[in-house]
Amino acid sequence: MDYASSIFQQIDEPGSFAFNHMIRGHVKDMNLEEALLMYDEMLELGVEPDNFTYPTLLKACANLPALEEGMQIHGHSFKLGFEDDVFVQNSLINMYGKCGEIGLSCAVFEKMEQRTVASWSALIAAHANLGLWCECLEIFGEMSREGCWRVEESVLVNVLSACTHLGALDLGSDYVVMSNMYAQAQMWHEVAKIRKEMVSKGLTQIPGFSLVEVKRKVYKFVSQDKSYPQCQGIYEMIHQMEWQLRFEGYSPDTSQVLLGVDEEEKRQRLSSHSQKLAIAFSLIHTSQGSRVRIVKNIRMCSDCHTYTKFISTVYEREIIVRDRNRFHRFKDGSCSCRDYW
Repeated sequence: MDYASSIFQQIDEPGSFAFNHMIRGHVKDMNLEEALLMYDEMLELGVEPDNFTYPTLLKACANLPALEEGMQIHGHSFKLGFEDDVFVQNSLINMYGKCGEIGLSCAVFEKMEQRTVASWSALIAAHANLGLWCECLEIFGEMSREGCWRVEESVLVNVLSACTHLGALDLGSDYVVMSNMYAQAQMWHEVAKIRKEMVSKGLTQIPGFSLVEVKRKVYKFVSQDKSYPQCQGIYEMIHQMEWQLRFEGYSPDTSQVLLGVDEEEKRQRLSSHSQKLAIAFSLIHTSQGSRVRIVKNIRMCSDCHTYTKFISTVYEREIIVRDRNRFHRFKDGSCSCRDYW
């Protein structure tokens, strides 16, 4: 992309074709915020987007995820007359689905005059992300009855995902599972052996992080994170949250800390999991009653799951978390996954 960017900078008056290629390149390289900035530049220069612009932008919004940006782009595409473009519509179904807004995915789908296999597949995937397994199979059956039936891999993968909870392990994850099992049994010598073997094979455990969207900007947190200028306020909020939750019956599950340290340090490490930092940051910077949206790259631990259920009650917030396996919608002390994930 560096070479492509250098060529782009030499174009005196880039048109939609050049901008579309740059946006597509950024999305392909997962430089998602750069893709959205490129779109802003496109509009500032008065270059009119076309029907090839929006599917790629909506993919960027879906992967961040950035619901507010996605809704704004939806509005732009509508004003430019692309509301009936099937590729834009399919991308909208996918974007809203990955942002946890299943109602908006369904609304776009229902308004479609022409539905393709990709339209049905996107709708099935949106329901699978929320763990609505029965609905996935119902949509699959309706798809067949509507005569839109063709055995394509994308459809089958989404239906199978609904049945298998989107679960899969690679070689590196297998080692991590073994390491965690030894840690839970407090067999620290075996944990050290496993981790040493992972290093020798060039396998590393991807650090967990949580992304949260606040005021149209995405913030990234890792466990024990103190990189933000306002970290003192975040940790003060964490202390306040935990103090209130304990009155409601919350007790930290230190068994989730797979390290050979004392109980006090386990509680400290548990309190600063990335998901909790993201929640604290969001509660500080968003209005009372507004929805909190978080994306994690790993499976949510059981303590964070319990913690978030309590938060949804005490602070009267709806909290949507997308972890590696599925969506969780926390509201009034319960989760849409019914404590199974």
